Amino acid sequence: MAAVPDHHCDIGGLDDGEYFMNLTQDQRLTVSIPAQDDGSLSSCKMFREPQFHLLYNSSNATEIPAVPCQYGWVYDTSTFSSTLATEWNLVCDRKRMNRATATIFFIGVMIGAAVFGVLSDRFGRKSMLLVAYLSSITFGLASSLTTSYVMFVIMRFFTGFSMSGISIISIVLSVEWCEVKHRTFCGVFVGLDWTVGNIMLSGIAYFVKDWRWLVVATTSPLFLSLILWWWLPESARWLMANGQVKKAHMYLEKCAEMNNRMEFMSTIKPEFIFGAIEIPSKIAVYYSLDLIGRRQTEAATLLLTGVCIAINLFIPANLWIFRTIVAVLGKATSECSVTTAYLYTTELYPTVVRQNGMGYTAVMARLGVSIAPLIALLEDTWKYLPELIFCTVAIISGLVACLLPETKNVRLPETIEDIEQSGSRSNSRRDATLKPLTSGGDESGG
Repeated sequence: MAAVPDHHCDIGGLDDGEYFMNLTQDQRLTVSIPAQDDGSLSSCKMFREPQFHLLYNSSNATEIPAVPCQYGWVYDTSTFSSTLATEWNLVCDRKRMNRATATIFFIGVMIGAAVFGVLSDRFGRKSMLLVAYLSSITFGLASSLTTSYVMFVIMRFFTGFSMSGISIISIVLSVEWCEVKHRTFCGVFVGLDWTVGNIMLSGIAYFVKDWRWLVVATTSPLFLSLILWWWLPESARWLMANGQVKKAHMYLEKCAEMNNRMEFMSTIKPEFIFGAIEIPSKIAVYYSLDLIGRRQTEAATLLLTGVCIAINLFIPANLWIFRTIVAVLGKATSECSVTTAYLYTTELYPTVVRQNGMGYTAVMARLGVSIAPLIALLEDTWKYLPELIFCTVAIISGLVACLLPETKNVRLPETIEDIEQSGSRSNSRRDATLKPLTSGGDESGG
């Protein structure tokens, strides 16, 4: 949607109606647009007047003063008929506006995570999920009808705001309905929606060339979600925590009845590769979460992500095959980290503030995602600076994750008191482990 196709200055305004019009298109470009060091035509500069002598001698072409594009741009539409960049000329000195659309979207995601976290703890998971569905559809379709850049980014902000509600409420509602032994499977399985979405997006974008129709195509599946919403039960844990015991009992009876009666049943683009690698990643993290636990899985995947980024800092650009392999591995480990984080975060908070805590945690995550497109602009300062920042953040995050408590095979806490008691028991066990060593030291000293 925000892709920037090949482009150059529109040179139609240089047509003098005489000699210029008799030139071929390549010749017109030669006399109108300066060449860059690599021989390609400049995307953002043009000559104020046609330089006809360049048809015979181009040795001094770089010495001719050039000016920014005076009559707009001409874009290559062979791949995309329309993108945000071509719609509002978000190129050259306006390219930051194109990057800003992603930042504004994720700022909406960040704020939406906090707001929906509070509201779903107050009014329930199911009702706020419906609000998130309806608002996502409304703002998503509205963004495809915008006629100005400002209106588009406003609609994208509210689209991100609404979609954040879908994301955090879905994972919490799913995990709260699972018993301990199935929580790992549930947390990983729910994360597959992002994987399937990434794979489908690359296929849809291949056939849908216009950004407006692409927005419509990616928003439309939410109508199916509205239909499925009617069969979703409210969280029994939330109902009991809020005193609605009878209603919770009714849902639990339906769940038990169902469990007794039924069994639970071209061109390859980088986007497709990154989407496809998520499937084996989620399979691997499923077993890792049960084998080594949540904390070690989260810490290890974050550290490995940082290592992959660091390795690519030292691989030359011409060894693109190796860089791609390392990048795909980094994508796999980062996806494992995200999948683990959703499950792990849900297990850390008690029921009474779980959605609220999940929301505020997501705020910090979305803050990082919002800043990421802007960090990429730092490559103009030093081309390795963005990767160095991402590498450092991943490694520090992995080390910090080692400080979190383990939640593998631990009952979901219901209240704040449960968390405090759990901490007290951990301290008691640690003291009991140290006491014999202390006693032994005293005896030997006596």
